[in-house]
Amino acid sequence: MPPVAPMLAKPVGEIPAGQLYEPKWDGFRSIIFRDGDEVEIGSRNERPMTRYFPEVVDAVLANFPPRAVIDGEIVVVAAAGDTLDFQLLQQRIHPAASRVRLLAEQTPASFIAFDLLALDNDDLTGRPLGERREILERALADARPPVHLTPVTRDVDTARRWFQMFEGAGLDGLIAKPLDLTYQPDKRVMSKIKHVRTVDCVVAGYRVHKSGDGRIGSLLLGLYTADGTLASVGVVGAFPMATRTELFTQLQPLVTTFDAHPWNWAAHMQGERTPRRNEGSRWNNGKDLSFIPLRPERVIEVRYDYMEGPRFRHTTQFVRWREDRHPRSCTYDQLERPVSFNLADVLTSN
Repeated sequence: MPPVAPMLAKPVGEIPAGQLYEPKWDGFRSIIFRDGDEVEIGSRNERPMTRYFPEVVDAVLANFPPRAVIDGEIVVVAAAGDTLDFQLLQQRIHPAASRVRLLAEQTPASFIAFDLLALDNDDLTGRPLGERREILERALADARPPVHLTPVTRDVDTARRWFQMFEGAGLDGLIAKPLDLTYQPDKRVMSKIKHVRTVDCVVAGYRVHKSGDGRIGSLLLGLYTADGTLASVGVVGAFPMATRTELFTQLQPLVTTFDAHPWNWAAHMQGERTPRRNEGSRWNNGKDLSFIPLRPERVIEVRYDYMEGPRFRHTTQFVRWREDRHPRSCTYDQLERPVSFNLADVLTSN
């Protein structure tokens, strides 16, 4: 019975040998419960998401066994149909029922199944993963889109190939699971392997720490485009408290006005993707993201996993300051571009 906390993964640096491997989908983790005509869509935090995805409810009724609990990921495919789009997925969480219905038609979601917790009257959580996977394959043998069964492999060389290829379809890396693994809610007993890269960025501003003035909360990062525009690409913010204070003092000589800054009001009104003084967060539309502009003179090296469009998909991690780099040399040309790969080919990779 819902809610059930999903089983989790811990990050590792290398692909472990001798396990079951599957793509790491970039969506909303969800355990879906079906009992006859009743469907409940659970979330990572165990709160129901059923109302936001009516088309997934319909797909569950059409494709799931009459009584089943299945773990998986809700994803939205970009308009071109060849990659995932997490920003479109985020827009589906909306308070207005009319908006939810409209988005369900315009940007319909899919469900990628990868584990089976219960079938009919049987609790399968105590059975090994290899057995649960076989039962899941039989249970969804006749399923049709938008319900999919995630591809898996036991061959580590195939897993390494997937790790490189599937990023071009918007996937987030790999998940590795021991074949004898029982289902353990809220336990980090699986492994996740994600792409990690570094890039040199311009520091173009900062936000004050929530504890108050005198400490840096996060640094705003920029990269120069081919036409010389400084584009906003993300933030870095995981600093020890003492470092936050030191950075605040060090950066004060670079504080400038918006009129003298690349990310000014006029540029934003012309449609450039730049942060403005009261711009809403893409994670929380009600959050104040005011920032202090800095002259773009310092360069920082950060670690990132991958890009989503022109921006970092996740918050970056600090590596080091690059006093030897000129800010104008920090361009998009540094970025490693994943080879394009069609999402449909991922789903038929078994």
